[in-house]
Amino acid sequence: MEKLKRAFYDRETVTVAKALLGKYLVHVSDGLERIGRIVEVEAYLGEHDLAAHSSKGLTERTKIMFGPPGHAYVYLIYGIYYCMNVVTEREGHASAVLLRAIEPVKNVAGRTQGPGLLCKAMGIDKRLNGHDLLSDDFYIAAAEEEKPPVIVKRPRIGVDYAGHWAKRLLRFYIKGNRFISKP
Repeated sequence: MEKLKRAFYDRETVTVAKALLGKYLVHVSDGLERIGRIVEVEAYLGEHDLAAHSSKGLTERTKIMFGPPGHAYVYLIYGIYYCMNVVTEREGHASAVLLRAIEPVKNVAGRTQGPGLLCKAMGIDKRLNGHDLLSDDFYIAAAEEEKPPVIVKRPRIGVDYAGHWAKRLLRFYIKGNRFISKP
């Protein structure tokens, strides 16, 4: 596997979201290497996207989204689940891709269908917020040979409050994969 370069993340968010499908999320913690294949994502397109955290502007919570591409934006929802996003595009744009589901590959225990379950199974928590995804202990990699997946587009989940943004087809997943959070 080859770790993704910064230039991979420094592109238009929808392009990055689709390109993340089939890539491998790797987290090494306490000597244990966990690997999951990314099978479902959602794109969040910056401050004008009413479903994006960055739509509220630059805050202590969202400052990572406004930073350089290729960093992890990890936050807590409902007071119990962590969610992980990958920051995309140029610094100041505040776009990111939410990782919604992975297919377990190595040392991943528990369900992985949904962003909170994915983070729990991969050992991802607030300590990884702002982490550079070009590091040696937490990164995304491509397989040596990849067959492009068939991608399904759907509206994002749980963003009904976002007006017309709730209906945009910004959720992407690998067709037929049994680890997606919901069809």
